[in-house]
Amino acid sequence: MDAVKPQTQQSQPVALLLIAATAVVGGAVVGASTNAVNGAVSPEYFRNIMRWHDVEQVWRASIAQGIFEGLIYGVIFSVVFTLVVGIVSRASCPFPFAFRHLLAMVVAIYCCWAAGGIVAMGLATLSPEFYRSTFTGVPDSSGPMLRYAWVGGSIWGAMFGGLLSVVVGSILFAVRWHRVQTQNAV
Repeated sequence: MDAVKPQTQQSQPVALLLIAATAVVGGAVVGASTNAVNGAVSPEYFRNIMRWHDVEQVWRASIAQGIFEGLIYGVIFSVVFTLVVGIVSRASCPFPFAFRHLLAMVVAIYCCWAAGGIVAMGLATLSPEFYRSTFTGVPDSSGPMLRYAWVGGSIWGAMFGGLLSVVVGSILFAVRWHRVQTQNAV
């Protein structure tokens, strides 16, 4: 499945560039898609936290904000992962091998995004008074508060999930790369 033939041990700088670019684009896609959901779930969150009181199209603005922040995180993610791939494989990793790892990391970020939203909703349900006193601009009524909690929690989940996924994903990449290379050497 992940076999890398021994003849691919030559340098693949184009593959490294594609890995870097794909990670940046992945960040933008994650940011846009998660904020598309979040902006629809609780525009009030963005009005309060971003102070978008004069913004008519909060949903569109939230997507644009997601793209912007996703690009920033994507660049950081890209630098780290591309360096790991380049160093570990001595710049000889084919793009499909690294892409599968990137894809798994993106899926992990989406899972952390959802988990963060669920945890925040659970906290808001368990202790609404604590939630309202701890976080800024939380609505008083239950439904809007839970939607607000989803958005805040899911954003934190995606941010921490991104950090976790780049660390764990980079380690798993290195382990799998070394395993494949050892198998090919035999």
